[in-house]
Amino acid sequence: MPGFSSSTFATQPLPFAGADETIVKGGRALFSDLAKAFEGVRQIGVIGWSSQGPAQAQNLRDSLDGTGIRVKVGLREGSASMAGAEKAGFTKATGTLGEMYAVIAESDLVLLLIADAAQAQEHEAIFAALRPGATLGLSHGFLVGHLKNIGASFPANINVIGVCPKGMGPSVRRLYEQGADVDGAGINSSFAVHQDVTGRATELALGWSVALGSPFTFQTTLESEYRSDIFGERGILLGAVHGIVEVLYRHFTAEGMVADDAFINSVESITGPISKMISHHGILAVSESFVGEEKEAFARAYSAAYHPAYDILWEIYDEVSSGNEIRSVVMANQRFSRYPMGKIDGTPMWSVGERVRARRSTFQAPINPVTAGVYIATMMAQVDLLKSKGHPYSEIANESIIEAVDSLNPYMHFKGVAFMIDNCSTTARLGARKWAPRFDYILMQVAMPRIIRGEAADANLMRDFESNTIHAVLAKCSELRPAVDIAVLG
Repeated sequence: MPGFSSSTFATQPLPFAGADETIVKGGRALFSDLAKAFEGVRQIGVIGWSSQGPAQAQNLRDSLDGTGIRVKVGLREGSASMAGAEKAGFTKATGTLGEMYAVIAESDLVLLLIADAAQAQEHEAIFAALRPGATLGLSHGFLVGHLKNIGASFPANINVIGVCPKGMGPSVRRLYEQGADVDGAGINSSFAVHQDVTGRATELALGWSVALGSPFTFQTTLESEYRSDIFGERGILLGAVHGIVEVLYRHFTAEGMVADDAFINSVESITGPISKMISHHGILAVSESFVGEEKEAFARAYSAAYHPAYDILWEIYDEVSSGNEIRSVVMANQRFSRYPMGKIDGTPMWSVGERVRARRSTFQAPINPVTAGVYIATMMAQVDLLKSKGHPYSEIANESIIEAVDSLNPYMHFKGVAFMIDNCSTTARLGARKWAPRFDYILMQVAMPRIIRGEAADANLMRDFESNTIHAVLAKCSELRPAVDIAVLG
């Protein structure tokens, strides 16, 4: 992907395995440049109050304090979310809360953060409300995919940009708050310029990302973003990890572990020491932590799981790229009045998890080699598939690894799988529910029998793992990672 330049923020090259990218490194020192980046913007309208809305509205308000730029939340009149927005300090009395379409019509920059299916349903009315020369901001490329599905396009007289934080809304806010004490804490973001009619779209997008507290901002396209993002949610970020821990828990109990130990060696192992080691030291560090029989167990589990996981991931990618997954979300939304989304933590293991979390002070979760092998094999299969589809390395690293270990897994660690998944967007929640059983099934039917039989590791596959270019990419990204681990609040 070609580099970009900015008249407001310093850019820097980031060399990735022979494919250099350009980034903007964030930090609170850049907040003084935001007025320049948002030149001509008097009001930013934040539309919606679900996963991203509260975080982005509050981060922008705090970062733009003193600039004269108003951040105003727009919601449907009578929306139950009004109370949440008021509690966060956005009120009609101060002119910072209003009816959705009125806020769209009066704003220079409109951040459309309502549910994806609602964007699909309301896009014509939203487009009609936008002023000529205004900028429409998206934090997800879903609408781009939907418009492609129906043969429609954005109005020709507006800018269309994207800033896509690589984490759920609560993480975006929580790490921003932690960044008040540790500069640089935050969630990385990608940015995209889909349509630029004023010549200022890049500055607006970069200003938006910096104001959210992104430690670094990298370039993508909205089409590449929605393919990697919707795919990633159904893969290792949410759907796959849910399927993995379910099958591992059953495997360990079948092997004779008591329920608490099975939970510790599956869920706790992934969300605790495995995630922390990957976050701080990279994927290879997990493999290198094993010796002897444990090293062999890791390699056997990795070899058994890689190709079955790749098979499902490839299918997901095709479903996303073809538009089928986007259509599925739109249709599911139409069924919600009769069949709302159900529970995803109803199996006995999640009740065990409550008990285990209550006694964490009495044990230290291990890095179980079988768990690590299955989890990392799935993660690497996702990395390799995205590489084969031409996605930029920053996007691959963030959508497959960094978002998992720094933003999402900490939420499962804190309160379980539902707390992680159901703090995300409707699109992500639906995708996790749809594809987790597919990972559970294929791993149980194909991978686990190979592990139980003790089939030898695939030497070529393990060499490919050890020499994979993603390790150098992740090491470079780790130089820019948040300086603190997220402290989850619930």
